[in-house]
Amino acid sequence: MIESNQRKLRQSVNPCYVLPCRANGGPPGGNSQGWVGRTGEQSADPAAKAVQAQGVLQRLYGGQGDLGATRITRQNETFWAWSAMDNLKSGKRNKRGDYAPDAPLQVAPLIVWPPQPLALLRWLPYYILPWNGLFMVFATVIWLWLTPSKATLQTLDWHWILFILIRNGVLVFLFYGALELRLYIRRDQGNRFKFNALFPADKKSDVFMFGSQNTDNMIRSFGTGVPIWTAYEVGMLYAWAHGWGPWTTFDAHPWALIGLFAFIPWFHEAHFYAIHRLIHTPLLYKWVHSVHHNSVNPSPWSSLSMHPVEHLLYWSDILIHLVLPSHPLLMLYHLQVTGTGAVVGHVGFDKIEAGGAAIGSHAYAHYLHHKHFEVNYSDGMVPFDRWFGSWHDGSPEGEARMEARYQRKVARANAKTVSRR
Repeated sequence: MIESNQRKLRQSVNPCYVLPCRANGGPPGGNSQGWVGRTGEQSADPAAKAVQAQGVLQRLYGGQGDLGATRITRQNETFWAWSAMDNLKSGKRNKRGDYAPDAPLQVAPLIVWPPQPLALLRWLPYYILPWNGLFMVFATVIWLWLTPSKATLQTLDWHWILFILIRNGVLVFLFYGALELRLYIRRDQGNRFKFNALFPADKKSDVFMFGSQNTDNMIRSFGTGVPIWTAYEVGMLYAWAHGWGPWTTFDAHPWALIGLFAFIPWFHEAHFYAIHRLIHTPLLYKWVHSVHHNSVNPSPWSSLSMHPVEHLLYWSDILIHLVLPSHPLLMLYHLQVTGTGAVVGHVGFDKIEAGGAAIGSHAYAHYLHHKHFEVNYSDGMVPFDRWFGSWHDGSPEGEARMEARYQRKVARANAKTVSRR
């Protein structure tokens, strides 16, 4: 078994398929190091080159392991660095090199009958960690050190409003940018656990501004996404500063606020399902939501790439804090779940490698939505997709259900066309 090795990117590149090369140009027999391989000119498509050369090296080594590829460009030539990883122990790749996990997606055991208390207890740590716990840390830092005083918030002034806008923009740039840099620019993980073998930067498209998905996504995220997020936050902080709404404190109602902390991610997904179905209606999809779906192969910058109308709908779930007893810290946490947390569904990888571990991204459900358009309007925390027949668990049975639903839709459309004649 060829083991992952950090030295693979430091090896010199030459015209051999693998390095170090033997005299006959073949692979280093018995070598358990990583290697660098040259794809040659058989295909102009970078992803096809990777899969092609990957197949050659798998055959040379008896098909052992899944060879995640990292692209290296040097002197106008493209090379790929491979290392054997264990992602085939938990998933598979199709002929295009696209990765899919073996285990079907599961709906969270929150609203199920009969109740599943043991399954719920096993699931709860994953409800908080790692993502929601991280977003609570972000919110706490923002509340304690990066939010103006209550007295300042009582007056709408462009100085503190601009500060919040810049603060939110910097947070998105650093958090999204770190994931983009590691996974999509440096490609430290190669294509291991990547759902779509292609990287968006390798393919230009006229549907995006300047032909670039990343450029288009960033313009939309920072042009309207972060400003509309900030507008909601400014309005909520201004309301709190004036006592508008049922705001309370942790001293007065600790259990109610702890309950709200637990409720927020679930409510966000329920709200997201509702507005998502709304913007998939034909008129709103054509003029609004299609902007987001241009990113069929999403990356971190796709997360907030939306039409301004969708941004307004997307963050409207924050208004619940004017209805339920709440605290500004939880309102900020809610904004982190909604804003910073949007990257979770768009990271494009099933797992993110961190040292010797791999952190589950929870991105597969939403990736399937970007791929198939009319499935998984939520991510499985709420059971609505299952109830209304739009759940796709990634299995062949889920694919068959989706296809059968599509055929019924085509039949209905054809029947309407015939009846009008």
